[in-house]
Amino acid sequence: MELNIVWFILVAVLFIGFFFLEGFDYGVGMLLPFLGKNDTERRIIINTIGPVWDGNEVWMITAGGAMFAAFPHVYATLFSGFYLALFLMLLALIIRGVAFEFRSKDESALWRSSWDWAIFFGSTIPALLWGVAVTNLLQGVPIDAKMNYVGSFFDLLSPYTLVGGVAFVLVFLFHGASYLTLKAEAELAARARLAALKIGVFTAVCCLALVGLTYVDTDLFSSYGAGISLWGAVAAFLLGYGLLWRQKAGWAFVSSAVTILLTTVAFFWGLFPRIMVSSLNPDWNLTIYNASSTPYTLKIMTIAAVLLVPIVLVYQAWTYWVFRKRVTRKQLEY
Repeated sequence: MELNIVWFILVAVLFIGFFFLEGFDYGVGMLLPFLGKNDTERRIIINTIGPVWDGNEVWMITAGGAMFAAFPHVYATLFSGFYLALFLMLLALIIRGVAFEFRSKDESALWRSSWDWAIFFGSTIPALLWGVAVTNLLQGVPIDAKMNYVGSFFDLLSPYTLVGGVAFVLVFLFHGASYLTLKAEAELAARARLAALKIGVFTAVCCLALVGLTYVDTDLFSSYGAGISLWGAVAAFLLGYGLLWRQKAGWAFVSSAVTILLTTVAFFWGLFPRIMVSSLNPDWNLTIYNASSTPYTLKIMTIAAVLLVPIVLVYQAWTYWVFRKRVTRKQLEY
């Protein structure tokens, strides 16, 4: 297999890991001000992701680094064209990280409530912008023959991409609520389950709308495998909703994870061998061939990835195993 294809697959895998792990992370952050009725419950909610949230974000950094090294022209075009959106995302993530660290520095109710809402917005904005960004890659953006983005921030906003942004928010909300049913103590877990069931109705409607718009506004369904993956994601979500209704929280979370996995697979499959689609001329698309690094660079990167990626995966799996138990009120006393 060509190294260009190998690195396209690896970047896709990194984004799958990122959306799966940071997805419930964002979802928990968005639910924080609404599910936590008092400071103790909000501390429990935060502690369910406290040991892992920063590790989850490493997947995004790694995916960005892999794209920079393997497909530098894509990195340059993407980060220049999506500059404002990515700046807003970075600002939101900084505020979110600061909020996690500063929230407990003062016992004032106003102080803690302010940081709770900072966590909410710091989780919602990136989730929304990721949905907008991913759907833009598939729909196409104005890229010229020199691989330059020639549009504006508002060219990134269309009915399709906005529905994509809202769909990402709702899927992550459902994913986060499912996670809380597994990690929070009984009363809070039951409340999270009810929230997931309510959110799930809107998520199903929005996801079906996204599938319809994807069929109309993109060529994703011209790839048989991508279309099957996208419909598989819808089926996995509906299965997860049914499992949650039957109080099978563990399997519901697995189904939610499969939804995210298949959705990401569908988008990358629909793009291949493109990475960024030009809305001006198909000949100006950025592909795994015209936007990649040299073969020697890809070879060195492949050796490094083979040696280091398994170590990272084992370490993160160990982290989740150590912090696998539910968070309870008693734990807050220590």
